Amino acid sequence: METENPKLHEDPGIPATVVRAQLVGAHKAGLDCLQILHDSGIDPTLLEDPDNRISRDQMANLLRREWDLLNDESGGFLARPWLPGTFAMMGHACISCPNLRRALLRSGRFISMVSDDLHIKLVEDGEEARLIIHHTNDKNLPNQIFVESIAVIWLRFFSWLIDRTILLERVLLAFPQPDYNEDYSEMFPCRHYFNQAETCLVFSTRYLQMPLVRDEQQLAEFLSRAPECLLTQYKSDHSFTGRIRRMLQQQNSIENLSLDDVAARLYTSPQTLRRRLKEEGNSWQDIKDSVRRDMAVYQLKQQETAVAEIAERLGFSEPSAFNRAFKKWTGLAPGAYREKFRND
Repeated sequence: METENPKLHEDPGIPATVVRAQLVGAHKAGLDCLQILHDSGIDPTLLEDPDNRISRDQMANLLRREWDLLNDESGGFLARPWLPGTFAMMGHACISCPNLRRALLRSGRFISMVSDDLHIKLVEDGEEARLIIHHTNDKNLPNQIFVESIAVIWLRFFSWLIDRTILLERVLLAFPQPDYNEDYSEMFPCRHYFNQAETCLVFSTRYLQMPLVRDEQQLAEFLSRAPECLLTQYKSDHSFTGRIRRMLQQQNSIENLSLDDVAARLYTSPQTLRRRLKEEGNSWQDIKDSVRRDMAVYQLKQQETAVAEIAERLGFSEPSAFNRAFKKWTGLAPGAYREKFRND
């Protein structure tokens, strides 16, 4: 039986490495970073040990202080500063969109109007959507934390707009694995790939059809709590959906677990579990297909496993059924997908 770890819900705080990285833009601009830390209630000596952490409230104070001094909500990472209120204006530009697809497309257009070196693009491939985040880094700064922060902010803000946690299939990072890799499970609760050609968030296109359910008043209240509200996961992934995904990902074969098995591990009935999943905007089959798709992509990209063996591991009765499903997910047959990845 699965039991809850009481420490699972404890907030570990922000790693010292991330705090130092966040100050790179301010340092480049000639600001006194030690004074910024003091003004934010952070002991600078804490940052000397990468294992130390600060609270999220302290991090929020630091971001506000940094943005105020720089007059730039990008923290000094962009060639053209984001003047105070830029993110809020992006939110107001998106709030009237009918669904997530239109909102993400509009956010990309907005960013292209206020930035020369940051680009956000939505691409749809079969049943997969990719939100690509590209920073040309004209200032030549160590920009990993900036790009990661943009990805996290977009994921959390747009999850809030549709009142559904956007469950990622995987995240690709155009950077090496950082010292704070263990924190990626909270930042991006999915499989992570480093040293990739581009940074992007990959999720099911079914989210794109979901309507925005927030209004202008709710947006104003949300923005009044920024950046604190963006430093924590929207509807933390202790959801039934997230816990089931983790269970399935740990199996050698997807078919090793049935809905009844999962319900028993979660100390609930199958009927209650189905209802709870529906409330979270998912179903047992949706979750299985999501994990299957992710595992198939991983096997095709990272390993030399034969297509027939992948099909068997994922619980397909025959390779042809897997081929049809994978082509529906990505627009390409498994062999063609693997070949395209190698050529790229």
